[in-house]
Amino acid sequence: MVVPPAQTCCGQPAFNSGFTDEARRVGRTLLDAFAGAQAVVAPSGSCTAMVRTHFPSLFAGTRDAERAARLGSRTWELSEFLVDEARVRSIGGTFSARVTVHDGCHGLRELGLRDQTRTLLAGIDGVELVEMPRADACCGFGGTFSVRVPEVATAMADDKLANVGASGADVVVSGDVGCLMHLGGRATRGGSPTRFAHLAEILAEARGLRRQAPA
Repeated sequence: MVVPPAQTCCGQPAFNSGFTDEARRVGRTLLDAFAGAQAVVAPSGSCTAMVRTHFPSLFAGTRDAERAARLGSRTWELSEFLVDEARVRSIGGTFSARVTVHDGCHGLRELGLRDQTRTLLAGIDGVELVEMPRADACCGFGGTFSVRVPEVATAMADDKLANVGASGADVVVSGDVGCLMHLGGRATRGGSPTRFAHLAEILAEARGLRRQAPA
């Protein structure tokens, strides 16, 4: 496994804001950085969806069209790569907590991901996996959406946090750090003890690759 130091943002913020030329410029840096990779694994459904779904159209008719299509076809979100490509069902290990899953919009709606994260969590000893009401509801982050309409984004986060509370979970797990940052920040301001963690953190802690954080 390698982490190319030349990689940058995938260009999604610029793309979503209508700045396609700027998005292509940033995207080309990504194409160069991962040119020799057999598989690219991203800890983000949002970034994965950008590269797989939007790069082909973003670079259509340019000298990079073929490279963009190739990169999109071999880019995977983390849980998707482990479960669907590597055929992993359980990583073993122990993580003692009541855990619920937030389905990030890009992973769920653009990549069709839902069961992969739950499959991996269910294979860890000590995890009590519970479903929150409306786990597929948007948290309100949406990248630039939360900047353009912060009042709406905050209200959506509060609705989501109410559903988290209804689940009784100690830990909320997601595959998108944007969602986790948005919800975790709002929860902290409200004094909530709930932990918000990326799937990769839980997998690493379960296997003892990093110290478990308090629930």
